Amino acid sequence: MTTATFVGLGAIGTPMSQRIAGAGFAVTGVDPFEAARDRARAAGIDAVASIAEAPAAGPVVVMVATGEQLDALVDQAEAAGVAADRLWVVMSTVGPAAVAASGARLRALGGRVVDAPVTGGVARATTGELIIFASGAQADLDEATAVLAPLGTVRTVGTELGQGQGIKVVNQHLCSVHIVAAAEALHLGEQLGLDQAAVLDLVAGGAAGSWMLSDRGPRMLEDDPQVTSTIGIFVKDSGLVADAAAAAGAEVPVLAAARDRYLAAAAAGLDRADDSQVIRTYQQ
Repeated sequence: MTTATFVGLGAIGTPMSQRIAGAGFAVTGVDPFEAARDRARAAGIDAVASIAEAPAAGPVVVMVATGEQLDALVDQAEAAGVAADRLWVVMSTVGPAAVAASGARLRALGGRVVDAPVTGGVARATTGELIIFASGAQADLDEATAVLAPLGTVRTVGTELGQGQGIKVVNQHLCSVHIVAAAEALHLGEQLGLDQAAVLDLVAGGAAGSWMLSDRGPRMLEDDPQVTSTIGIFVKDSGLVADAAAAAGAEVPVLAAARDRYLAAAAAGLDRADDSQVIRTYQQ
């Protein structure tokens, strides 16, 4: 059985680690938070607090939340002497600059690196239907096939670290905007005296529909929907998009307007609420 390490046992990381284990890998999870480790153990995944405690061989799949956490992971791997002679698959959404910088460090330490952010959320992580935007050297992409296959469909973006993140930036631009557009449209319908559920039913299947309207729209009509992706995630991701756009000299005024809504929702105490609840910023 091939050994693998999975770093980041959050809401999406835990089912991803389960998928890899189900494909025949002996998976050790890594997360500094005891609650996350307990959740992983309950799901059948052995878990430790740091990369230094995990096996020193086999691929490392990384699903941390931020570029700072990725950089700290590389620091820990370097200090523990476990970075070299293994494949690092960075699946976090951290932006092109962060993955390029951390990837360069890992390569300098003797590691091989693939940039492979995902889209699809918790539901598709559970079923192994994520879309994976992968970039890196062809030999490294080939090596990553076995550990990525249980997670979903790999779409190869290019040969440079950061190109996968670039596609994810574009993806998150559209997701950020579409969620807010859906909330604004449903609010508009309500203000026009229409029933929001009827509005959703009538427009979601036509030219005005979107995947986000069909997926998030029903939860926007609930008082306390199940959390599948938080407002806080879109505060972070819309910020990554804004930073990447600024670095590239790209104008993104629509993204900026959507980001203001996520920031307003977070300021109203909705940081950990489902992202569909950005609609509340229109109801206040």
